[in-house]
Amino acid sequence: MRYGSVCSGIEAATVAWHGLGWEPQWFSEIEQFPSAVLNHHYPDVPNYGDMTKYKDWINDSTVDLLVGGTPCQRFSVAGLRKGLEDPRGNLSLTFIAMAERLKPKWIVWENVPVVLSSNRGRDFGSFLSALGNIGYGWSYRILDSQYFGVPQRRRRV
Repeated sequence: MRYGSVCSGIEAATVAWHGLGWEPQWFSEIEQFPSAVLNHHYPDVPNYGDMTKYKDWINDSTVDLLVGGTPCQRFSVAGLRKGLEDPRGNLSLTFIAMAERLKPKWIVWENVPVVLSSNRGRDFGSFLSALGNIGYGWSYRILDSQYFGVPQRRRRV
């Protein structure tokens, strides 16, 4: 499985999928520290940086899977809950546009559980509707990392 990762952070997906033989084709991370970690651990995988500039760096559909956890601050109770009205919340729609251009067979998107109720559920509804409009079906549920070998409670959709 060949995949591209956006909002990569220090790349949990690659750590999780390494044993499966899945191969990252590129990352998209803008923060300095995570980018340095990516460069250290994956020097042969390009980090394209800002995902909003994807049209400048995606020239083909060489990935089977697109993975990302767009910023949760605007959906989270820790933020102001502006949802899609905030530029960071709107990155979820950029993620959809990338999927439309790349046409991967699979998409994995994660976020905080409150994304389900942001703007009375309309923000998540917009996300799912946009997926449907570009030809994808979906399934979602809330998972908690404490049940997958991580010594921490971290619930995510």
